[in-house]
Amino acid sequence: LPKIQDATGAYFESDIRINFADFINYSYNSTIPAAVTSPSSLRYSRSISSPGNTKKVPGNWILPAPGGSPVIISELLRNGNTPDQTTGVYYEYDVKRALILLNHKGRQVLITISKQVDVSDVGKKGFILGSDDDWNYYYSGEPGSAKPGLGWVKSYIYNFFSVGVYINSGSSPAMVRSGFFQWIRAGWSGINFVQPQHVIKGMKRHDRNSKAILESPNLPASSEIASAYKRLSTLPQSDLTKRYTALQQARQSLALQRGKIKTDDIKRQNDYFNVPREQIIEELMVEYLKLALGKPSPIPQNIVTSVH
Repeated sequence: LPKIQDATGAYFESDIRINFADFINYSYNSTIPAAVTSPSSLRYSRSISSPGNTKKVPGNWILPAPGGSPVIISELLRNGNTPDQTTGVYYEYDVKRALILLNHKGRQVLITISKQVDVSDVGKKGFILGSDDDWNYYYSGEPGSAKPGLGWVKSYIYNFFSVGVYINSGSSPAMVRSGFFQWIRAGWSGINFVQPQHVIKGMKRHDRNSKAILESPNLPASSEIASAYKRLSTLPQSDLTKRYTALQQARQSLALQRGKIKTDDIKRQNDYFNVPREQIIEELMVEYLKLALGKPSPIPQNIVTSVH
């Protein structure tokens, strides 16, 4: 794709074997955190605000009938992504997003439009712990890159915008076809170091893992995932912080075992007291999903699922 506002662009398309109603209810749901279906791309994605005159993302979508009015939802999100596969850098940033759901000649269509607000926070050093497909990551909280020779780098995502189109293919078996346009400008010292292959690599990473989840025979019903989310949401902050601390300490142990960090890098328990509640729940929900799909989690199941 041509550059726009000095941002590097790429296009990617894919098919997912799932019916459209299930796709949208898993992927865009107020009671299923976004990282649950995008765990290799998102650490968390929490809503900061929605304009007062717009609808909010529902817990159960009602698909528009042919000739019916489109559903339009706008919101401001705070996103944190996972460590990059090449540099190990992860970022936090704000994004404006619009969802447009419509019925076009009897076929359901979802259009997503996202635009980053301002420059991201400084990129921080992270590590992929084992296979990227197991969604185990370490977040140091320290600026820099894990790539040799780039530990000093203070990098930023200067700009990011995307348009995604998802359409009910109308085929049998059911399938959702997607086309995704994405532009990124990121680097350091104001210079964009992103190449088209980097953008495509990121989209393929997301697609591979999203497919593995949504096409898995072990995927719990969306209502079951929503129930797990609601159970965690009822817990007092002290209980959530205790569980989150256990998760972070398990990640640290894994990073230590794999030689990614040293003993001196281990954080204290009180370092997690200021983590936003929604972020804690979202990260715990990814562990819930891992266990449901039979993937390894660094923490025992009872830390994620037990509610007293």
